[in-house]
Amino acid sequence: MTKGKGIDIGTMNIVSAIQDQKGKIEYKRIRDAFLDVPINAKKMLKLHDGVSFIEDDEHLLILGDQALEMASVFGRKARRPLQDGLINPNEIGSIDVLAYMLKQVLGEPSCKGEVCYYSIPADPIDQPNRNVIYHKGVFERILTQIGYEAYPSNEAEAIVFSNCTKEGFSGLAFSFGSGMTNVSLVLNTIGCLSFSLARGGDWIDSGVSLSTGTNQARVTQIKESGFDLNNPKDRVEEALSFYYKELIQYSLDWVAKKFLQSQNHFGLDKPIPIVVSGGTSKPDGFVEFFQSVFDRKKKRFPIEISEIRQATDPLNAVAQGMLIQAIQEHEE
Repeated sequence: MTKGKGIDIGTMNIVSAIQDQKGKIEYKRIRDAFLDVPINAKKMLKLHDGVSFIEDDEHLLILGDQALEMASVFGRKARRPLQDGLINPNEIGSIDVLAYMLKQVLGEPSCKGEVCYYSIPADPIDQPNRNVIYHKGVFERILTQIGYEAYPSNEAEAIVFSNCTKEGFSGLAFSFGSGMTNVSLVLNTIGCLSFSLARGGDWIDSGVSLSTGTNQARVTQIKESGFDLNNPKDRVEEALSFYYKELIQYSLDWVAKKFLQSQNHFGLDKPIPIVVSGGTSKPDGFVEFFQSVFDRKKKRFPIEISEIRQATDPLNAVAQGMLIQAIQEHEE
């Protein structure tokens, strides 16, 4: 096994990336959710293959996808350790659950002090009272306790590392996550501009739910079922397309604003690609939809763009970028 591991710690999923001796990358994922059930449910859970759970003093904690499935059985809502891209302040007690999840997908270090790069968002530019200091520190502590030498790295920058090799690791990446949208401009491996926005997939789902009177869980299901952004078939899908358009416009406007504020600090000598990634970018036709929104702003956009493309593996792109940086750290 190659030394060094990467992990993407997202609001919806935690994904690890580990490379074997043949160069093949293995990804492991766990849904970032859990459900507490009475301790006497243990016998029942043992009848269900693949249900992952841990015990605390008074409850069983069902983890991952099964937590969402079992929540409907018990008529409850699964608990989320992360909210809006950061540790959920209402679930501080779930940090032990997060530690267990990270160990599940990473395993033990393959050597003493093995490097592990972990994803963190940038500070949300549209909510200046929030920052990532506590979030970053908690995950550094968890990974250190497991036995890794932990390095935080921006999640959008990681997409450039995993998807812009042919451009010399230069690109403008948009990571459309569940809790946040992260944006990063990288030039020749150097991060020049990074920020996050406190809008993502959850913001879309909530807005569509309120606007159409549709249960939010149902909205999420429709969004994740593969509907076509460019060809909405009913009122909910139309509302989804409206909110997606607003999110993309909002993201592009902030890029333009921040670039114009910072352009004296760096220069672009050639066009660079926009790479979009993240679970919220999964609907059919997302790149074409993004392109149509971008085209209306293209003349006034301060960065010359060569193309707009989706990451080759949107759900694993961040974890892969973290792995690339971890391996490089070991080699140095």
